Amino acid sequence: MKKNTHPPLKFALLLLLLLIPTAASAWWNNDWSSRKPLTVDAGTTGADIQETLTDVPMLLRLHTGNFGYFAELAENGKDLRFMLDDKTALKHHVEKVDPLAELGLVWVKLPTVRGGISTDSFTMYYGNANVALVPQGVDASDPQGIYDVNQALVYHFSEGETLPQDATAYALNAQASKITVDPAGWIGAAAKFDGTGGISVSAAPPLAITPDNGWTFSTWAKIDQEQNVALVQAVDGDNKLALTLQGTALTAVYRNAQGEAKTAAAPVTLGQWQHIAVTAQKDKLILYLNGQAVGNTPISLAAMNPSLLIGEGLVGLLDEVQIAKQARSADWLKFQFRSQSPDFTTVNFGQDESGGAAEGPNYFVIILQSLTVDGWVVIALCGVMFVISLLVMVGKGLALKRASKDNAAFLKQYRNVDAEHLGDLDRDESEEDEEISESEFLSSLVGKHDHFQGSPIYHIYHAGVHELKINFTDSSVLSAEGLNLVRTRLDAAVVRETQKLNKNMVLLTIAISGGPFLGLLGTVLGVMITFAVIAATGDVNINSIAPGISGALLATVAGLAVAIPALFAYNYLLTQIKDITADMHVFTDEFLAMVSKRVADRQRSDNSLNVMFTEEFINLIAERVAAKQLGQAS
Repeated sequence: MKKNTHPPLKFALLLLLLLIPTAASAWWNNDWSSRKPLTVDAGTTGADIQETLTDVPMLLRLHTGNFGYFAELAENGKDLRFMLDDKTALKHHVEKVDPLAELGLVWVKLPTVRGGISTDSFTMYYGNANVALVPQGVDASDPQGIYDVNQALVYHFSEGETLPQDATAYALNAQASKITVDPAGWIGAAAKFDGTGGISVSAAPPLAITPDNGWTFSTWAKIDQEQNVALVQAVDGDNKLALTLQGTALTAVYRNAQGEAKTAAAPVTLGQWQHIAVTAQKDKLILYLNGQAVGNTPISLAAMNPSLLIGEGLVGLLDEVQIAKQARSADWLKFQFRSQSPDFTTVNFGQDESGGAAEGPNYFVIILQSLTVDGWVVIALCGVMFVISLLVMVGKGLALKRASKDNAAFLKQYRNVDAEHLGDLDRDESEEDEEISESEFLSSLVGKHDHFQGSPIYHIYHAGVHELKINFTDSSVLSAEGLNLVRTRLDAAVVRETQKLNKNMVLLTIAISGGPFLGLLGTVLGVMITFAVIAATGDVNINSIAPGISGALLATVAGLAVAIPALFAYNYLLTQIKDITADMHVFTDEFLAMVSKRVADRQRSDNSLNVMFTEEFINLIAERVAAKQLGQAS
């Protein structure tokens, strides 16, 4: 036998295989009950992106389409944590979490976003009821920490602000403002301009512009009418950087002592949110619209320490106003536009994992969590129908089984009864038996069966015998009309017993026909609500649609789950009822035949007696006459 010369290598491979599942199921902190893996795919921003972006603030839009556990979150999402490798925490900022509307806006700072075909993954942890006790503090949201040093100013326009507050560490809050805050903005609330004034920001070192670093302004804008205004002006003496709107045409402008340079005009669409950005480099001014460069012009950028005027005279809405003391790259602005727009799937949401065990997703639980209120109502109605159908199926099955058994026991004894003792098997039922017999379910479970109480054939026999006892004490006088009356009484008993056998069967037919239609109604309503949510949030990716559609389809599954068992049970029970009904008709004919035979036998017996009486009487008369004659002769 060949000697194994590499036992250490095999042991190492075995140990590696054992450690792989452990590594895959590693859980950052057991105080958090749930997590969701997320994957950033920079390829969705365009195949031309090859640059690796660093320290990028990325927006996560949470809604029912990608996250169904708002009820598990602490107040304002204080228990949210983002881990790069279950060891390295990512800085994040919770801008808004509304558990009632089931919407959330969370910013996460990604160390790198690689272009091309590369993807970057991280994990979102949530579900810590004791979040106030964890070492990370009550609220790990860090609005200042998610931006790099080049981000000079960020206005989110939160509800309740009198002056716009800078979210960066530079704290360049507005000096004056004429805006109002509209809660229905593009990303949370937005600044609403009514044409009476804008936002002014004083000059400050973080706003200083240098030719080597450049300058970037970006915002989301919704322009509702044509107008001639400047969306932003950065002014320092004779030097000026501006973004102007002439009618519906956007133009980036740079002016210094030597003259003025403008980019080509780019038309905006009225009434729609659009991403607008301007970058000033050392030798070039570039205008971007929705992530794409739409115009540029050569300039000679001079150093500036400007003050800012934003939205002066504007009628419209601005959201997420940002200024960087660096000329952001085209890839950066493209990723910023697409990651903040719900029309693109920059982030793929994985399946939720629970309990720190990483046992994989429970798809049925995910579907249940995606159900809307109307879906729950339909499923509840289907559940009621299923319970009723189940009671009918069980009760009817027990009753038919008991009926068949008692029929067999009765017929076994009936076969031994002759026509002269036709009523020997009959017995009057007690009041208790009659009360219990009203419910076939109770009769099957707790009713007495010592005298064929569950036999429909016995009940027909009892009706026939009862009719004979009351109206025909002497069967010899039973006429053809009397026999028809007995036949009518038997037929009526058959009808009543058939009605008892078919009692509640209509509930099964309702479940068979109504269950699928009720489920279809729930599915249609669920799909309508899903598309309404998509229209409200603007998120049209498959991750937002699939849970809602699967939850809506669960209503149809519930309807079919009611109808299919009811269909099988109905056909089976109907076959049993038809067999018992046929046996009742056969017994009716047999009973009438037995009664007719008894009448015929009695009639033949009476005729024989009449004949015998006549002959004996004649013979007696003859004997007495002969005796009298003999006496006279003597």
